[in-house]
Amino acid sequence: MGWGVISIVSSIAALAVAGYFYSWVLKQERANEVMEDIGLLIRQGAGTFLDREYKVLSRFVGIVACIIIVFLPEPIWAGSPLRNVMMAVAYVLGSLLSALAGKIGIKVATIANVKTANAAQKGLDRSFNIGFRGGAVMGMAVVGVSLIGTSAIYLLTKDATASLMFSFGASSLALFAKAGGGIYTKTADISADLVGKVELGIPEDDPRNPAVIADNVGDNVGDVAGMGADLFDSNVAAITACIVIASAIGQVDVVFCYAALGLISSILGVFCVKIRRNGNPSNALNMGTYLTTGIFVVLTGIASLAFNYNLRIWGATVVGLIVGVIIGITSDYFTSDDKKPVSMVAKASNSGPAFTILTGFSYGLISAFPALVGIGVAAVVAYKLCEPLGEGYPMFGISMSALGMLAIVGMVVSNDAYGPIVDNARGLAEMGGLGDDVIDVTDELDSAGNTAKAITKGFAIGAAGLTVIALLGTYQQIVRDATGNSIFFNLMDPLVFFGVLVGVAIPAIFSAMLMLGVNRNAERMVEEIHRQFMTIPGLKEGKKGVKPEYGKCIDIATIGALKELIPAGLMAILSTLAVGFIGGINAIGGYLAGNIMSGLLLALLMSNAGGLWDNSKKFIESGEFGGKGSEAHKAAVIGDTVGDPFKDTAGPSINTQITVVSLVASIAATLFIKFALFK
Repeated sequence: MGWGVISIVSSIAALAVAGYFYSWVLKQERANEVMEDIGLLIRQGAGTFLDREYKVLSRFVGIVACIIIVFLPEPIWAGSPLRNVMMAVAYVLGSLLSALAGKIGIKVATIANVKTANAAQKGLDRSFNIGFRGGAVMGMAVVGVSLIGTSAIYLLTKDATASLMFSFGASSLALFAKAGGGIYTKTADISADLVGKVELGIPEDDPRNPAVIADNVGDNVGDVAGMGADLFDSNVAAITACIVIASAIGQVDVVFCYAALGLISSILGVFCVKIRRNGNPSNALNMGTYLTTGIFVVLTGIASLAFNYNLRIWGATVVGLIVGVIIGITSDYFTSDDKKPVSMVAKASNSGPAFTILTGFSYGLISAFPALVGIGVAAVVAYKLCEPLGEGYPMFGISMSALGMLAIVGMVVSNDAYGPIVDNARGLAEMGGLGDDVIDVTDELDSAGNTAKAITKGFAIGAAGLTVIALLGTYQQIVRDATGNSIFFNLMDPLVFFGVLVGVAIPAIFSAMLMLGVNRNAERMVEEIHRQFMTIPGLKEGKKGVKPEYGKCIDIATIGALKELIPAGLMAILSTLAVGFIGGINAIGGYLAGNIMSGLLLALLMSNAGGLWDNSKKFIESGEFGGKGSEAHKAAVIGDTVGDPFKDTAGPSINTQITVVSLVASIAATLFIKFALFK
């Protein structure tokens, strides 16, 4: 258990680094009064949404905690009441820490955005460093809080099921936070683009647009709080899957060792990410990832030799890490504005929006293939590497491969949170009247941020893929412990086939519900924007002293997101329970397999296609194919509008959904064994 304590110590070190970066960002020079006022509006809007969202979710958490006390892991009348209470406490703690990670990220991001925009007046290097260090606060906080929580729960309880409950708390809150934040941000983004860019031909962040503040708020609640909760959930789920499988074979120590060294590697890596005066932001972010990867490989190799861990386990971990980096590189190829797919979609935009959408969707489908193959290869290699070690080790190898893919998650989250910070900075520079030269600097930072977000989303989806395969192994382990028999899923079994068909459909329905929520909400906001332009004298003309009613659009986005976020998540959870109580443990096995396969495909397609459309629009805005205001640009804006809910609402929420249903299946497995209609 020595490494469990070291995990907690390394987590405290990460939180100290987050505190140092937060303090450093706060000390940077203040902006002009206009930018500070706009920054305050964004900060207040994001804080208000998060508080209202967490208030809604606290009710959900309370209801689920009561259900856990009564029924899980055994009905209270048949098991141990004290253990059920302990499970509920673990679940609530997971939810609270996930919420805390999002809150920390929002707090620093809404300060760093103003500082980054202001620093752009002094050069790219200064502005980049503030944006990245602001993101690194989120990165260090997410991993520090997730590892300290997971370690503490297991050290205090010595119960792998409690770790599963902690993970379920983190995952369920992340599911709703990502869905709610995604609906909010894309409601505002789509509405602002359709009326501002397409109808009126005004700039992206023109202060005349009533939705522009809501759009900037959305960047934070969707890409900072939402993605932070998402990767918090993935990291906790990966460690938990390892713990459950490792506890059966006496290898828990190696799990905590590698997790702690991964966090230490990220701490070292974030301090190395800087650029000089004329540096390249994308190269700096990528080099930080590669450097952190190298440090982790070396440190875990040394630890394996020093503490006599089997090198096959180390090999499985390294395979997962390498595949994670390759998936990131693949996402970069399909979404970066200096690669062929983006230029091809931009070129297709000359022929109209239909060709923009067809070309981008096609490349999105192609982009899923290498990532899916990579996940499959990682699983096979990890399985085969550890197979000679004996029973239980093959699935442990896959779980360690997932842990390896998420080992550098501190750096990954730092890169991801950098994206919305510099995106906000670009808008603040325009609204603050800092001039074209400064906007050009923030555009360069924003372009790197879009690519970074696409890479981290691909990385998060890949990690979720390996994690849920490991969770499938966890489900098998729990069933084996409960029944004494190993289960295998035969597609010729009608119950398994029933489960597969339902599981395949759930991610598609889940995605549709989220995107329809965005659509309904955006329609309401577009009407409000039209109303303001028609009824506020001088607004459209930009008359001095005339301001739009920003709060109206913020309210529409907030109320709509809170209304839409619960149904999709509940549908996924209740469908899992329904399949389990109808078809039993075999049907759930098929359900999980179908859910994982279709979920990964849809998540990769949506995230990459959305990033591709976004950067194709920016590629045209840089002056290619007629530049801003051209027919190609209008077509690209429509493509980007379609891609927005793909990449920022449905796509990144699916990987959380497949994690949640996998955890629900494992937690409720004993109930399915006892109470299923067909066994």
